[in-house]
Amino acid sequence: MAITKSFQNYGTIPSAIISDGALNTIPLWAVTALSLSQTYHLPPIGSSGARAIVSTHDDTISLNGILVGAERYAWKLALERIAEASKRGTALGALTGGKVGGLILVTSMTIRTDMQIQALLFNVSSTKRDVIDVGITMTHMPLPSALGVLFSAVSVGIGALADFGGSELGGG
Repeated sequence: MAITKSFQNYGTIPSAIISDGALNTIPLWAVTALSLSQTYHLPPIGSSGARAIVSTHDDTISLNGILVGAERYAWKLALERIAEASKRGTALGALTGGKVGGLILVTSMTIRTDMQIQALLFNVSSTKRDVIDVGITMTHMPLPSALGVLFSAVSVGIGALADFGGSELGGG
């Protein structure tokens, strides 16, 4: 492994990964904060159960992490491009024929598809060499289908496997 000037070791497994399902995959090496906010909608009074396919809640994920080393500017640019792609359509949408769209987010808390980046915040500081702090706010925008429910169930199973593997998978 090459010696870098950064204080952060980035030769290990990243804490979070954001991907479009194809070539654009961005690792965040150290996630310092991660929060998941779920807002549930109340049905209108007198509504029937026929509206089951309509989304019942909104999910927002906020995370703070760092982009490290000589590649940090390339990762910053890639995050900006992938944020734009999350609004227009991603490789994942093309690969699934439009059944799944948006980005894939993999963290220790959750694995989500159909994510869109709402906001990016970049900061640099004289106290951290070769590091760009990044704040990302993402919104879960699933297409109304049973496939989204299937992906949610699969992500629970994958998360359990990651916990079972624990230290072998690098934690996060």
